[in-house]
Amino acid sequence: MENEMQTLDGAEETGISDVTNDVEKSVVDGDGILTEFEIRREQKAAEKKRRKKLAKRIVLPIVFALLFVFVLNILILPLTGAHARVGAVVEYNGDNQYITLGGENTMLSAHRAGGDLAPEETLSAFKLCMESDYRVDIVEFDLHLTKDGHLVLMHDHEVDRTSDGPAVFGKKDVKVQDKTLAELKTLNFGYNFQAPDGSYPYRDIEVIPDDVRILTLDEILTYLAEQRPDGDLNYIIEIKDKGKVGKKAMDKLFEAMERFGITDRTIVGTFQGDITKYIDDVYGGKVKRSAGILEVLNFYYAFLWGVKQNPDKLGYDVLQIPMGFNGFFDMATPQFIDYAHSLGIAVQYWTINDSDDIVKLINNRADAIMTDNPKLMYDIMTEMAE
Repeated sequence: MENEMQTLDGAEETGISDVTNDVEKSVVDGDGILTEFEIRREQKAAEKKRRKKLAKRIVLPIVFALLFVFVLNILILPLTGAHARVGAVVEYNGDNQYITLGGENTMLSAHRAGGDLAPEETLSAFKLCMESDYRVDIVEFDLHLTKDGHLVLMHDHEVDRTSDGPAVFGKKDVKVQDKTLAELKTLNFGYNFQAPDGSYPYRDIEVIPDDVRILTLDEILTYLAEQRPDGDLNYIIEIKDKGKVGKKAMDKLFEAMERFGITDRTIVGTFQGDITKYIDDVYGGKVKRSAGILEVLNFYYAFLWGVKQNPDKLGYDVLQIPMGFNGFFDMATPQFIDYAHSLGIAVQYWTINDSDDIVKLINNRADAIMTDNPKLMYDIMTEMAE
């Protein structure tokens, strides 16, 4: 009997245990009993919610940190550009010949040979620079490589803006590198030039003057050497092409610079990062160059943060920059120029055609000013000197 009672007690305990387990696996709500599957689903939902909260705790601080960095660098720090990071540099005894410390020594650079006064980068513009009553210190121009391997003076990749190319070739957007020199020589690069009086002096003419046809690098260097045999003329030359074409253009430019003896009087520039690297890799120490876009940006923020840089590691001699962007990113303050001068870097500004801006830059110790109207700047400097 005792054994039977013990068996019944054991069975009862087992039954109670099973019921308890079943109850523990079920939850009673207002609608009835949830299954184990539904419990797991709710657990997963709860875990997902927990992870979202955790992600917010991690992501939000990162977002706010990035926002703070953005505001600091884009809004706050640029407003401190007038705060000196170094002392005023009023004397320079280094070997960078392009540091003039401004004032009456500011160099006058004819941008595209003075494109406001004559068709840009044509012989007619260079003649004004060399044979008029004003005198320039630097001529600035751009180079493209033709289909048959000639370096020609041209700013745009296409011929449309400055010539009658669409009418001659019968289509738009013809690239310089897709035409031979002979084909390009048939164009009138004064066709779209508008004189200060509003007229188009090179339209409706029977014979195209030679001084508004496209120029080769050899042609212009020969002419300039004849006009300034004293060797005091400086050059700013930009390589426009990229890739293999740009590298070939750089090779040809260097050969011409050596042949005409202007290597030490020329700053080579480019907006193409691969060509900048090519110049450093192949012609490092032989060619003076201006800073590339990213290098300018890095330099500007190094100034804003007051970073002490190693001049030997910069890799360029000159900053060629605008005054700023919409008057906000001001790179024309005397404090910024002093910072550059303290590192042995010259500062040259483009493209400055406003008389007030010219006066401001001269007074702020800019080393050179590139302008489409060299006569305007020459007259301003003459008046300031007097």
